[in-house]
Amino acid sequence: MGDKPRGISRGLTSYGDAGFSLYLRKAFIKAMGYSDDALDRPIVGIANTFSGYNACHRTAPELVEAIKRGVMLQGGLPIEFPTISMHESFSFPTSMFLRNLMAMDTEEMIRAQPMDSVVMIGGCDKTVPAQLMAAASANLPAVSVVTGPMMTGSHRGDRLGACTDCRRYWGMHRAGEIDAVEIDEVGGKLAPTAGTCMVMGTASTMACMTEALGMMMPGGAAIPAVAADRLRHAEAAGARAVAMGKGGPTPQQIMTPEAFANAFRVLLAIGGSTNGLIHMTAVAGRLGIQVDLEALDRMGQETPVLVDLKPSGQHYMEDLQKAGGLVTVLRELRPLLHLDCMTVTGRTLGEEIDAAPPPWDQDVVRPFDNPLYPQGGIAVLRGNLAPDGAIVKQSAASEHLMDHTGKAVVFEDQEDLANRIDDPDLDVGPEDILVMKNAGPKGAPGMPESGYLPIPKKLATAGVKDMIRMSDARMSGTAFGSIVLHITPESAAGGPLALVQNGDQIKLDVPNRRLDLLVDDAEMERRRAAWTPPPPHEGSDRGYLKLYLDHVQQAGEGVDFDFLAKPPDGRKTPV
Repeated sequence: MGDKPRGISRGLTSYGDAGFSLYLRKAFIKAMGYSDDALDRPIVGIANTFSGYNACHRTAPELVEAIKRGVMLQGGLPIEFPTISMHESFSFPTSMFLRNLMAMDTEEMIRAQPMDSVVMIGGCDKTVPAQLMAAASANLPAVSVVTGPMMTGSHRGDRLGACTDCRRYWGMHRAGEIDAVEIDEVGGKLAPTAGTCMVMGTASTMACMTEALGMMMPGGAAIPAVAADRLRHAEAAGARAVAMGKGGPTPQQIMTPEAFANAFRVLLAIGGSTNGLIHMTAVAGRLGIQVDLEALDRMGQETPVLVDLKPSGQHYMEDLQKAGGLVTVLRELRPLLHLDCMTVTGRTLGEEIDAAPPPWDQDVVRPFDNPLYPQGGIAVLRGNLAPDGAIVKQSAASEHLMDHTGKAVVFEDQEDLANRIDDPDLDVGPEDILVMKNAGPKGAPGMPESGYLPIPKKLATAGVKDMIRMSDARMSGTAFGSIVLHITPESAAGGPLALVQNGDQIKLDVPNRRLDLLVDDAEMERRRAAWTPPPPHEGSDRGYLKLYLDHVQQAGEGVDFDFLAKPPDGRKTPV
């Protein structure tokens, strides 16, 4: 780390006189009550994402205090600072639209303010990837701390977890199985404590992938938000950040192609959210590392789903923690992992697995030879409808629909879907395929989690529980069903999805990894010649929306901004 400036002397404001810059900085920071002794110590920044709009981060103030305690016990000076905070259901049009803004905010605040290392408090879906993207680009020693999952609720003896059970009960309500009074009663019990969704949604997926990546202190992925262990874990992160500020490792030393391969291996084995693929692709892109979808798919064919946890299974995150946490999964995957990858502890992943407490009997994580599902949760599709790829979460889908040909029932966008999905005159049957266009990164905008198209009401009331649905949108990690996502290129960019018409035959063949529109080439060319792009979004001539639309990448590149991603350097993952 050489003789670079440390602590309060880092990154001095430019006044043309370095001595004056440091003098002025110390004069103003002393208004916070710091002593000269405190200001002579290593500084650990704490990225505080508390917000009154974000119940997932309700415990952030407690975590800040625990991190501060850890820093001070090691002789450092902790200084918290605010960044953007996003909650999935409170971000319009979607938190994905704002993820890159948060990444920019976090990166620039890390760069702009004097700190030797940083602890980043994330949790709700897009906050963790935004912080990892920022850390990759800033390359200051960094540790990720997540707020942790909620505890489960209960309704009339039925264990509840947001938001898989949100969707299950809402589907029952749409089908007329429960009334308005009961659905409101359920709504008061789905999120009984602070924390992120307690199923294997995007937040839990990103927590597990971050621990596997090496950017989190061991054991932190599954600790419930309200547990005392969550505070002890935060204290340990603060303590470790002091040492990291003196000698690393840095994010770029930790986040190698092999480390990303470990994270993707875990994504597949936990039946994780499809969003994990997009987010980690964006993080890797910040380092010039490309994600090879075909290699990921091959990895999936040798990596079974081991975690019996909703939406792919039956348990919840608190059960995974009681089973020993993520290390229980890592032990089963050990022969397939890159064990020599460095972690924030300064030790390798293999060393951390060896140092973990011994395993015990449990039924949440299956043995490798007795999996919940024989292949990884996510399959990558190609075909004339998705030349640059699409994905399906096969572990949460209906097996009988994974090789299916059906008639397309097309919705031009989210508004068209909302207006017509429950029309009793909609020409749709249970064997048909629902198709939604213009819900990708540019089309929506922001690639919302609207890929979980609802079952048309007339089919739901007739008892239909699942049917094939496809779009260029995303899907919440808490969702389930036979749903094809991330169809690329997106329809708003002129991808083949834009050319699908009502009545077309579509073939989904997951075993052979194919997604094809059964329309001949001549007809496709005729349609392409007649296609016109959708009209510009209102307000797209200014501000962040203009920046977003001008520079956002497609799903296969992580939906980052092209000017923030590093040019590919030839490295690929998984390896």
